[in-house]
Amino acid sequence: MARWQTQPLLEVEHLTMRFGGLVAINDLSFTVGEGDITALIGPNGAGKTTVFNCITGFYKPTEGRIALRHGEQSIWSELGAATRAPGRRWSKGGSSLWLLERMPDFEVSADAKVARTFQNIRLFQGMTVLENLLVAQHNPLMAASIFSIAGIFGLPSYRRSSEASVEKAKYWLEKIGLTDRADDPAGDLPYGDQRRLEIARAMCTDPVLLCLDEPAAGLNPRESLELNKLLRSIRVDEGTSVLLIEHDMSVVMEISDHVVVLDYGTKISDGTPDEVKNDPKVIAAYLGVADDEVEEAEAEVAS
Repeated sequence: MARWQTQPLLEVEHLTMRFGGLVAINDLSFTVGEGDITALIGPNGAGKTTVFNCITGFYKPTEGRIALRHGEQSIWSELGAATRAPGRRWSKGGSSLWLLERMPDFEVSADAKVARTFQNIRLFQGMTVLENLLVAQHNPLMAASIFSIAGIFGLPSYRRSSEASVEKAKYWLEKIGLTDRADDPAGDLPYGDQRRLEIARAMCTDPVLLCLDEPAAGLNPRESLELNKLLRSIRVDEGTSVLLIEHDMSVVMEISDHVVVLDYGTKISDGTPDEVKNDPKVIAAYLGVADDEVEEAEAEVAS
């Protein structure tokens, strides 16, 4: 069996999001496997970004549960108790379950260790490339400085933390091939380099789950290949699970272990890339077939 079935890192269960009378997400359930690259795809308006907003705490879902695991798989046996108990975290034996639907966005990032990028690049354009990677490490640096006291007096604990943050930034600069541009303003980088820098900045927060909203948007074929290489490296070398929204099917089919397909807020397919791309319901959704014609389209695809 696949990792998303046997080793889940994230479980989304019966997620529903309503905006007044509009049902943007309708009873959605899926998992993200530990160490997997999972793609969330679907036509425009399918509800993909709304799902991301619920996972990362920007929206509070109308219904449903979003649980993230830290530690051993066995902690999932405590999910029922975690849900019944108050609070956002349930811990046992060194492992934890985080109930993301109960958390504000800053806690999802800082405590549950979920990082995110957006459709539109949100770098600090006036800061240097290196500074963008250092600012992502602000929280641990502030803690090490005892909120500036250790930094002011140059205590060894703060110096060690500061040096470690610079080394981490250098590591990611090398990963994305931007070491020679470390002191350039981030806004001066070509578009593809800015995309990779944004992903590297997210990785400087040491996430267990990296959520990427259309990372290949606007990239040329060479830049898409570089992105694929980076995402595989994040999965293999860093052990970070990746959940991405993407319209570029060449990227999705090339790097994904698991694909979930939405249409009008409802899951219509869930499986491997090969299973999904051959699913008649997916083909019908992407071709724009009307609901009352789906059975006929499925029959044509199967014949």
